[in-house]
Amino acid sequence: MSLGPHKLEYEVIEGWEHLPEGYAFTEIVGVAVDSRDRVYVFNRGDPPVIVFDKEGIFLDAWGGGQFVRPHGAYVSRDDRLFLVDDWGHTVYIFSTEGKLLSRIGDGEPADTGYERGATPVSRAAGPFNNVTNVAVNAAGEVYAADGYGNARVHKFSPQGELLLSWGEPGSGEGQFNLPHGIAIDSAGRVYVADRENSRVQIFTPQGEFIQAWNWPNRPTDIFIDDQDTIYIAELGFVFGNPPGVTFLKLMRHPPEGHDPIARVTITNPDGEIIQQVGGENPVLPGNFVAPHGLWVDSRGDLYVGEVVHTTGAVKDLAPFKPATFRKFQRSG
Repeated sequence: MSLGPHKLEYEVIEGWEHLPEGYAFTEIVGVAVDSRDRVYVFNRGDPPVIVFDKEGIFLDAWGGGQFVRPHGAYVSRDDRLFLVDDWGHTVYIFSTEGKLLSRIGDGEPADTGYERGATPVSRAAGPFNNVTNVAVNAAGEVYAADGYGNARVHKFSPQGELLLSWGEPGSGEGQFNLPHGIAIDSAGRVYVADRENSRVQIFTPQGEFIQAWNWPNRPTDIFIDDQDTIYIAELGFVFGNPPGVTFLKLMRHPPEGHDPIARVTITNPDGEIIQQVGGENPVLPGNFVAPHGLWVDSRGDLYVGEVVHTTGAVKDLAPFKPATFRKFQRSG
């Protein structure tokens, strides 16, 4: 991995979103943008889905009572909205107007030996156990990262039929310790944010290991644009989940050579860094507390949602109130 030239410039736009009176973001776990640059914010609050136009004007809100705990969001090329319910063990597929089209998963957790807060994942199993995120390839096939309670990636047909699965608990090639985010490039290669191994693993469409990037800081989400520019949200080590047995090995300190900060890193498909967004002080504009979900619109503007309650950042930073959602306007 080498550091490439910094070719991109961003300006953070504070207060871009115009929330109606009485609305508030709790924490933003996912964000996705459709073909018309409408922005879908997946929120652990009520309502869980809030929609804006490209200028930040409120358009719609829906989804109350439909999710146990929101987690990931994805918009496919045909403008279907995939919303991931991790505690509900389900991937829901909606129209952009909020009509439920179909679902993947029956809502029952797979038998992996995992019990939240008590026992870690001890074995891989079928879908799902606390599924985290999805991505869809050009053929309409769905790849799911699964997740907090499993250690697998599952591939489904466009109709939602399971085609194959790969992965098991561990830190070796093709093993996972919390597969948290997932994305697919133009060649069909699958990028998995292996969060608690603090790396991104790359696979063929059939799950064969290609390589791993070991420099990310606890990656949470990955977005790949039409030019195969790769955007990686990195949770970092400033804030994080408390110690416990939820994962095989919860990273409390960065590996040697890693920066501890939370950030967004932009690379090419070879892993060469184009730009990094975010700095050491998490309270400054343009820096991050705990980036969790991200997307880039047709103009190259970057949207990032953060988990400020789950990580304890709201309590730790009080009375300062960290931002839960940021827009970065591309200027170069």
